[in-house]
Amino acid sequence: MADINNQQIEQVKAFLLQLQDDICTGLQGADGGGGFIEDAWDRSEGGGGRSRVLTNGAVFEQAGVNFSHVFGQKLPPSATAKRPELEGRDFQAMGVSLVIHPHNPHVPTSHANVRFFIAEKAGEEPIWWFGGGFDLTPFYPVKADVIAWHTVAKAACEPFGAEVYAKYKKWCDEYFYLKHRDETRGVGGLFFDDLNAPGFEQSFAFMQSVGEHFLKGYLPIVEKRKETPYGEQERNFQLYRRGRYVEFNLVYDRGTLFGLQSGGRTESILMSMPPVVHWQYDWHPEKGSPEAVLYDEYLQPHNWLG
Repeated sequence: MADINNQQIEQVKAFLLQLQDDICTGLQGADGGGGFIEDAWDRSEGGGGRSRVLTNGAVFEQAGVNFSHVFGQKLPPSATAKRPELEGRDFQAMGVSLVIHPHNPHVPTSHANVRFFIAEKAGEEPIWWFGGGFDLTPFYPVKADVIAWHTVAKAACEPFGAEVYAKYKKWCDEYFYLKHRDETRGVGGLFFDDLNAPGFEQSFAFMQSVGEHFLKGYLPIVEKRKETPYGEQERNFQLYRRGRYVEFNLVYDRGTLFGLQSGGRTESILMSMPPVVHWQYDWHPEKGSPEAVLYDEYLQPHNWLG
């Protein structure tokens, strides 16, 4: 694997900091009422970050956009379990991660992150890779929105090869799957990890494309759905389905596990959790109801652009 120099690492960091700025600006504009508060933090083992959270805005009940750049002498088990060659290496990890929980049940929840890892050991070449993606979690899905979302995801991938979208769309469907529920978390998007084979420039360019396409896919859906009327039934369904989001993040999500196992800042890691959520024992939607549409038509992988 080709060596990585400090200038390249700084390029990645500069992009991620700018991406955080751009996404916060876009979300704040779409909200029209709330603003982000910034919380800069340092990590005792090395590094730190800046967490930005918008709470109780006009559109977003909670939106968090985090940047972090952390260092360590030992990668946590979540990183080395399937990659024993990483044992005994120092590491750097940097990325932007965001989760958006709107007030209106007709506006989907969404998540995105892009990240860069480098693991080093004296006398050996560094091991580095990029990862990331974005996905959409609607409660009252509109098929045209889902198609538009995947059209943007495909556009992010197209400059890098005709097969890339299908590959990372499939990986997203498989990754954001709640095995204990036998359902997808939402309608998917893109997920990629361990990307280094194309070389640094192409891998970095792909990560940039994914990061830059997130708002292109999400904000038009927000604008279309944020004024849709809703009542107590829709709100209760939203809160119930948010429970699935919590289940995935605490049971399966690699980023959550990595952050907690590496001694990351707990408040920033768990920023992804919805501010209000409820569970209900053995609940099932009424057959033929708007709530049943989600279960019947959207919680298994589909070829949305087929």
